[in-house]
Amino acid sequence: MGVGNELKCDDGVGPYIIRKLKDKNIENDKLLFIDAQTVPENFTGKIRKENPSHLIIVDACLMDSEPGDMKIVNKYDFANIGISTHSMSLSFFVRFLEQDNDMRIIFVGIEPESMDYADAPTEKVELAANDFVNILEGIIL
Repeated sequence: MGVGNELKCDDGVGPYIIRKLKDKNIENDKLLFIDAQTVPENFTGKIRKENPSHLIIVDACLMDSEPGDMKIVNKYDFANIGISTHSMSLSFFVRFLEQDNDMRIIFVGIEPESMDYADAPTEKVELAANDFVNILEGIIL
């Protein structure tokens, strides 16, 4: 699941990654790529219906590191990082999905360089996003 606002430069890294994965045509009956934009809560029904074993959420987040740095963020650390521009708290979203469900939720944060209005990620964040897509593709295939 990619989360973020594509009109705010690096904040759109989550949807950017989902678009790149879809372009690779590797989605199948065991994989579902969700471009949640800024409203991941709109997909809770679909996620619960699919009942996945794993959910990977990728989003821009302020982790006080270098632009393009990626980190798996512990759900208990959500309060200590700045997560982009969605309407619902991701910590609440994750807790809601975990109710009555044993899926493994992994949150991958990518440090943004710019959150200004622009329709594409900065070079450093785009490189990190493409690296992440390649890593996922290697795991999937």
